[in-house]
Amino acid sequence: MSCKPGEPCHEGVKRRRALAVLGLMGIIFLALSGVSFITSRGQVVPSKVTYAGFDAVQGKRVFQSYNCMGCHTIVGNGAYFGPDLTKLYAGVGPAWLEAFLPSAGAWPTSGAVKLQLQDKAIAAEAGVDTIEAYLEKYPAAAERINRRGGKPTHMPNLPFSRDDVHELVAFLKYTSEMNTEGWPPVPKVDGLTFPEATPMPVAARQAALSPAEGTGQAAATPISATAHGAELAEENGCTACHAKDKQRLVGPGWGGLYGSTVKLADGSSVVADDVYLTEKILKPDAKVVAGFEAGVMPSFAEILDADQIKDVVAYIRSLGGN
Repeated sequence: MSCKPGEPCHEGVKRRRALAVLGLMGIIFLALSGVSFITSRGQVVPSKVTYAGFDAVQGKRVFQSYNCMGCHTIVGNGAYFGPDLTKLYAGVGPAWLEAFLPSAGAWPTSGAVKLQLQDKAIAAEAGVDTIEAYLEKYPAAAERINRRGGKPTHMPNLPFSRDDVHELVAFLKYTSEMNTEGWPPVPKVDGLTFPEATPMPVAARQAALSPAEGTGQAAATPISATAHGAELAEENGCTACHAKDKQRLVGPGWGGLYGSTVKLADGSSVVADDVYLTEKILKPDAKVVAGFEAGVMPSFAEILDADQIKDVVAYIRSLGGN
């Protein structure tokens, strides 16, 4: 662009101003680029977050390999078929996740969460070692147990290994520690009256702690060993992994199991009698069934006493078999 003869020319000034602005923008760009290389800028990074010896980076890979984003969101990214998982760990804690992920087809009960707290590493991560203290510290777990415990979910049972579960929990621990600047938003429920919008009262939390406790005459009425075993199986989360028929869930189905010949991973066979079933409840990895992994089922040695185990075995016997 040139100036006309005889007219004042400010082209040089304009050009210098444009170059100055361009230079300033370049300096700002370079400065911001340099800041982006500063380690984490105070934000938590997955390589620094661990859980039970597993890091969140590997957990992210597990999360991606199972396409969890197809149903769930993390910081708003993903699908909205399932709930947002960004702050899930902070709300429900590690023991609830350990109980849920291996058998996601059913919501965990208080007994299933209590069982996970027997693991010292999980209890240390949770910061508590009793179910009462756990549900007090993680009210979202208490809410889920009270409203949904033992009921079926829309999520399928996925073939997670024990390491997969630990790594996923590590990843969810990392997302809970991120500074999300307010995400996910807290819904406003003022004036809403339907049950899901009602804050969980103390009475409901107490119901989550002891869902099987009765009062009055009903509590004193004796029940059969089979019925009691069915209650124990439900309360302790057994039915989340074992179907009442022959269907395979996380573990083998109980229908027709009693008295049958079970093939073991070492190539031998054993009859599923009282002795075998009792041993599986106390020492689940003593005889690993062919086609199943060791380390998935926890021991109930510290959860059920001898009489309760007998009742659970009686319940399994009632589901058919020789």
